[in-house]
Amino acid sequence: MKFDDAEDIRQITPLWQGERFPNGRPKVPTDILRRMQKITLEEAWGPLWQRGYRYQFEGDLKIIHPDKVIVGRAVTAVMVPKRPDLHETLLQYGHEQEGRKGFFNQWVIDSLEEDDVVVVDMFDKVYEGTFVGGNLSTAIATRTKRGGAVIWGGIRDTQQVVEIENINVFYRGSDPTAIGDVTLVGMNGPTRIGRAVCLPGDVVLGTPAGVIFVPAHLAELTVVNAEKSQVQDIFGFVRLKEGVYTTAQIDASWSLALWQDFLQWFQNEDSAASYRHLTWDDELNEARQRDERGPNSDVRV
Repeated sequence: MKFDDAEDIRQITPLWQGERFPNGRPKVPTDILRRMQKITLEEAWGPLWQRGYRYQFEGDLKIIHPDKVIVGRAVTAVMVPKRPDLHETLLQYGHEQEGRKGFFNQWVIDSLEEDDVVVVDMFDKVYEGTFVGGNLSTAIATRTKRGGAVIWGGIRDTQQVVEIENINVFYRGSDPTAIGDVTLVGMNGPTRIGRAVCLPGDVVLGTPAGVIFVPAHLAELTVVNAEKSQVQDIFGFVRLKEGVYTTAQIDASWSLALWQDFLQWFQNEDSAASYRHLTWDDELNEARQRDERGPNSDVRV
């Protein structure tokens, strides 16, 4: 077996059609990551749930910075309990065949790029299951600039880690013991965090409510849907306060006339300025078709 194999990564992420890192990991554009910072967990969850991605969220985690949102590209790892023959074989292979240094957790952290988030299944091990401490968390901060880690297991040196401002760490528990009796059996392959599944290159959205893993090929769609919902809500609140429309009109599928009112507002209001990269051709075409069919009571999603 190989660690961090480009052919394997491409095989399990075939729906991603954009740029990739040299190891094959999907490289969701930085612009999408920055825009993802501004959406809520529920806004990210909705499009995934509707498309059958039912196991992308996990909320049963502790958080180093509970009020801080992080967004980054997933670098995944899977650990299992130590079995001596497997352990020694893989450790030797990594050192001699792939030129890796140190212990398994260091291999993962040494691979990080800017805006990455480490996602590690430590099989919920906390005692001697501390994937990072103060030193390795500092290394994560240095390499990722603003990323962090999601660990289905433990951390140590919590008082030191909490002082690192530019990352966030989601974890199951803390313990003073060092990492031990674990073996890395997968790097940048499918990884399970509680009830959620993460693939390499997924966009990790870590919030005070928990973590959601957005598949790379759905990241832009997720952001665009959330942004459209946000700016439509801003418009709706304005028009409701003005008494122009009823809640029934705002909550239903919009008529062509309402869409035209929205687009005029959208092009001129300061509160819509940050959303003007969005286009609305599909929505206008649907409204025209509905108007041609006559009034209906579809609820806008």
